[in-house]
Amino acid sequence: MEINIGIETGDRVRSADAVKKLLADTYALYLTTHGYHWNVEGPRFQQLHALFMEQYTEMWTAVDVLAERIRALGEYAPSSYSEMAELSSVTEEAGQPDWKVMVKNLATGHEAVAKSARNVLRVAEEIGDDATADVVTPRITLHEKTAWMLRATAT
Repeated sequence: MEINIGIETGDRVRSADAVKKLLADTYALYLTTHGYHWNVEGPRFQQLHALFMEQYTEMWTAVDVLAERIRALGEYAPSSYSEMAELSSVTEEAGQPDWKVMVKNLATGHEAVAKSARNVLRVAEEIGDDATADVVTPRITLHEKTAWMLRATAT
């Protein structure tokens, strides 16, 4: 069926493409955070293990909401590791850094996701895509706050 939600086809594609990048960035950060949860060691193990679990659980929910927004716009969500990696600006982490590096890497990752979300918001505002704006605005707040909390943890 044809989509008639009050947003022109080209604008829907533009909005969906921006959300795809945000989805990929969120997914990459989710994977890193989950891996850090499994492998964190050191004097703050208990605190960070629980914190990372809280963060990856929130992002797991978010990727579903973002993918569903892409589908509502009439596009397909990326669904493979290679598609996600191609779209993402969040660097894949390898190895097992110490807890301080983990915290720093995650803070940087949350800042990158906040930037991606902010880009989606600009596109959504420009084309009048209020629903997408409603989805991504809380993402900006969450990722900026999480980055701040992680920076505070590393001191």
